[in-house]
Amino acid sequence: MSDDGHEQNGHERVPSRQRRRFPGISSRAYEHPADRSALVALRRLSGFDTVFKALSGLLPERSLRLLFLSDSVRVSDQQFTHLNDMLRDACYILDLEKVPPMYVTQDPQPNAMCIGLDEPIIVVTTGLVELLDEEEMRAAVGHEVGHALSGHSVYRTILLFLTNLALKVAWIPLGNLAVLAIVTALREWFRKSELSADRAGLLVGQDLRASMRGLMKIAGGNHLHEMNVDAFLKQAEEYEAGGDLRDSVLKILNVLPRSHPFTTVRAAELKKWAESRDHQRIMDGHYPRRTEDKDTSVGDSFKESAASYADDVKGSKDPLMKLVTDIAGGAGGLGGRVKRGFDGFTSAPPSKDAPPRDTPSQGEEE
Repeated sequence: MSDDGHEQNGHERVPSRQRRRFPGISSRAYEHPADRSALVALRRLSGFDTVFKALSGLLPERSLRLLFLSDSVRVSDQQFTHLNDMLRDACYILDLEKVPPMYVTQDPQPNAMCIGLDEPIIVVTTGLVELLDEEEMRAAVGHEVGHALSGHSVYRTILLFLTNLALKVAWIPLGNLAVLAIVTALREWFRKSELSADRAGLLVGQDLRASMRGLMKIAGGNHLHEMNVDAFLKQAEEYEAGGDLRDSVLKILNVLPRSHPFTTVRAAELKKWAESRDHQRIMDGHYPRRTEDKDTSVGDSFKESAASYADDVKGSKDPLMKLVTDIAGGAGGLGGRVKRGFDGFTSAPPSKDAPPRDTPSQGEEE
């Protein structure tokens, strides 16, 4: 539990170890810049609440709530008590006043989600509960509570609805394209929101190794004795830097249909954030408060988002991102580098009569 034991329903709950609490913390403290800029813009959009209240009548939220109530197990003091303790603890640490209802549903696939327009509900599968140990599960529950605090449940519900709608209107060419365009944009946002929620999970669990173990298990199953965190993180480096431009394009195509980033990428991103000054400042008690959210500048949030993307491109080892950096910097011999990128960076060395690799041959532009 958190720093001090606190009473809930008349029972004193003693923490397994001390954890720092973050009173009044704003979700902006842990949100990925791309996630944050989208949320700030939506929250400040005139008429946003009215539009989504109108949409709620079309979305199957009531049906989802009734489904989980009737065919899943609701976490409480009587059912899945260890998860109930983790949920209350996570809400206490992140200072989320209203504890969202949480359900365990029978599904061997390890998964969890936070959905709902009016009020968030958290759903975890039996596959996840059986896969993770206590500290790993604590981070997973904190991840979902982070979604709730950020208001992600609203957009997640819309994404689910639109994904189903895309399947229903697939026979209408233009209608399907319009819905798919929105779904693709929402998925790109949601992938960034998952990085935000991973950070929230770390703030709740306050155990980076447990967070890393949980991600490894999601990728490779319950075989920790066969896995190694450092080797797992090296996979992320190899994934980012390996291959040629063809592989870069395939990476984009592979990730487009996904709502979550790849697991090794999530692990690398979380470790990077855990070692950052931003994370240390939060742990020291210096973080934005919810009371300041109304004064947040949309322009500043977009600038932070743009700067984050620029830093990602600049620091990336991916061949396509290197090419983008070269274009921005006006690198010489660019035409040849593009051609070699698709031919493969490990092609045979040029003959003695051929020009050097970085020297433009006749007809190529510098």
